[in-house]
Amino acid sequence: MDKKEYLDISKASDIKNLRERSLYRLFEMTPGIISLGTLFGVLVFSWLLPSWVAIFIICFCFYYLFRIFYFSLHQLVGYFRVKNNMKKDWLKELKKIKNKNWKDIYHVVIFPAYKETEEIIEESIETLIKSDYPKERMIVVLAVEERAGQIFEKQAKVIAGKYSDKFYKFLITVHPAGIKGELAGKGSNTAFAGKEVKEKIIDKLKIPYENILISTFDIDTKVFPQYFACLTWYYLTEKDPVNASYQPIPVYNNNIWSANAFSRVVSTSNTFWQMIQQERSEKLTTYSSHSTPAKVFFEVGYPSNVVSDDSRIFWRAYLYYDGKYRVIPMYYLVSMDAVQAKNLWRTILNQYKQQKRWAWGCAEIPYMMFGFLNNKKISIWHKIGHLYTIIDGFWSWATAALLLFLLGWLPILLGGQKFNFTVLSFNLPILTSQIMTVSMAGMFVSAILSTMLLPPVPRDIKWYLRWLKKSTVFLQWIFLPVTLILFGSFPALDAQIHLMVGRYMGFWVTEKVRK
Repeated sequence: MDKKEYLDISKASDIKNLRERSLYRLFEMTPGIISLGTLFGVLVFSWLLPSWVAIFIICFCFYYLFRIFYFSLHQLVGYFRVKNNMKKDWLKELKKIKNKNWKDIYHVVIFPAYKETEEIIEESIETLIKSDYPKERMIVVLAVEERAGQIFEKQAKVIAGKYSDKFYKFLITVHPAGIKGELAGKGSNTAFAGKEVKEKIIDKLKIPYENILISTFDIDTKVFPQYFACLTWYYLTEKDPVNASYQPIPVYNNNIWSANAFSRVVSTSNTFWQMIQQERSEKLTTYSSHSTPAKVFFEVGYPSNVVSDDSRIFWRAYLYYDGKYRVIPMYYLVSMDAVQAKNLWRTILNQYKQQKRWAWGCAEIPYMMFGFLNNKKISIWHKIGHLYTIIDGFWSWATAALLLFLLGWLPILLGGQKFNFTVLSFNLPILTSQIMTVSMAGMFVSAILSTMLLPPVPRDIKWYLRWLKKSTVFLQWIFLPVTLILFGSFPALDAQIHLMVGRYMGFWVTEKVRK
């Protein structure tokens, strides 16, 4: 199959050849088969071969304990690197670079919007104005959707009128509804905005693509003052800067003091996972808000037909450049919203939907498997390494919490009297509970670090409530086992089952509110 063809695949039905389409469908079924096979296997074999399952569960607990300590170490190292980078004067560092003029670098910032309020959009733009990087080297694109209605197009024009003189250029794009072959959502909106800014600004002004970095931000993304200086430094000091994307670490602190405890736990866990991934840069992919060289963005083409566009742009580039593409960890923060709605039940529902949308990243597994089969230039060991990492990640996401907190008792419940009178049966719950107690040290590390990453409590909150809120941020981690199942395993399994049976997801926009 031609490279252009397999790069554009979003699902099996995109493939015309029956044999290749059937193979892709098999790949789509793989994540669900592995996860469900594990859970059903534990259920069935707890009845048929309880001793084997008991040994498997004990081994899995030890494996998980090792992972917790391994990840906690990376978490600590990542945290201190972030703290160091957040304090550094990156403009001063830029001036030290010889043979390269940092003032030649332009930043295009794309904010894809749907039905967000003027307040939320302006909060993000204001952080760009407060950044230390020269505004005459910044191009802001507010990308709105035609399907949202004219009221939001008018709102965008009002915002443009307010901020257009604050940057080198300020462009509004209106993504048309119903373009054939597109999936309505952030990816298609971003792809359209990229084409518009290329034609209307970049090409007209003849700015070299090598001098442009395109940051695709969620609409609620707020940058810290030195973000673009830091990004520019990483870009200019890389050996091969164009063949790489640049990934900051997301924190969900915009509304952290008004978000519910479970939302804080889920979002903070996501921050720490990204921090851990930064320490394993060979396994890092782009996620959420990130930056891509303009040459790559325009040459590879931003994906417009998938839900997980943030990771797909990396895999498209990786396949397009025959494996000669990577993600550079920045160790610098960007801030976004934790899930919050108008009431508790709606917040719970939205949190589940957001996790399911993120878990739809399992659709990258068949894309990678099919792409690796067609691309013969990538090393077999690199293919195996990437596939193992992503399959293990989504398998663990869907099964680990259930195996640890719910299914460990199955051999005792289903194993029958013969097994229940064995030494193994007696020691299984004792040993697993002891292992999990020791693993709580990892949770304790996360609890401490989570408090150290928090912004100040708003001053309009009374002093005793401020103390109470800080305390609950630490104590919220007792909900971790529940959140790992309700907002981890369940949405991950939900997404994998939908992919397995061919019920493809559309893009769901997380509701943004301010209280």
